[in-house]
Amino acid sequence: MQQNIDKVKQAINAVILGKAEQVDMAVACLLAKGHLLIEDLPGMGKTTLAHALAATFGLEFQRVQFTSDLLPADITGSSIYERKSETFVFHSGPIFSQVVLADEINRATPKTQSALLEAMEEHQVTIEGTTHKLPEPFFVIATQNPSSQVGTYPLPESQLDRFLIRLSLGYPDPKTEAQLLLNGGRRKQTKIPEAISSDELNQMQHAVSQITASEALVDYVMSLILETRQSTELNHGLSPRAGLAIIEAAKAVAFMRGGDFVVPEDVQKVFPFVVGHRLQTSTRSDLTGQDVAEVVIQKVSVPV
Repeated sequence: MQQNIDKVKQAINAVILGKAEQVDMAVACLLAKGHLLIEDLPGMGKTTLAHALAATFGLEFQRVQFTSDLLPADITGSSIYERKSETFVFHSGPIFSQVVLADEINRATPKTQSALLEAMEEHQVTIEGTTHKLPEPFFVIATQNPSSQVGTYPLPESQLDRFLIRLSLGYPDPKTEAQLLLNGGRRKQTKIPEAISSDELNQMQHAVSQITASEALVDYVMSLILETRQSTELNHGLSPRAGLAIIEAAKAVAFMRGGDFVVPEDVQKVFPFVVGHRLQTSTRSDLTGQDVAEVVIQKVSVPV
């Protein structure tokens, strides 16, 4: 399985240049059966990363462009009356795909954003009293622009909490950007190969779930969580769901490095990416949630 991980990372890194850490976190998110939020300025490669993830894992892909006039039914689907059969027939929306790209999710209204809540948590949608199962694996990748940009709506805490990991690609280093400019854009010229099949992905996700976390490791995670609840820089601390997310992401990172159990370094690696979007800083603080997460890691001692 380690060879499959290397094949996946190599294929994605051939398209997303100079962002090895972000690629690692994106792959870990999928292996942990989570959902991914990518926040950055336009033109940074957010959509390219989403396409690359779906292609390398051999998954069915659908893209939904979120706009202010998008309706929930445009995502989930709706029942339409057919005159021939004299019945209402359900027509599924783009959410019925293994990978769904919610592009610029924060440009849609909160009502439309909420259409994803049940799907992301329970892998199903309920429409007019009827529940419809979504395909497996089911993976939502959402991109959003900074809230300072025109025409954006802030994501509510309940929506943010559904994302296992949030990451930002940021500007590439000058050498990498020069290479990108010389090549004229890697995605246009490079056909992204399928590195593994969806069945192999299922096997790896099962293997991740078998990675163990000791009581001492759980105590360390609890210490990190309790530190956020005591911080004066935050409006509130991390929830139990956040604790579960930290351990699941850490298991995926442990699996990717070939380990059988989680070590504190795995937790430290994923902690800012898992909790940064879950921590709401107070109005008097000039720190971001990810900044506070880094401070918390420094404050809490690692178990010996």
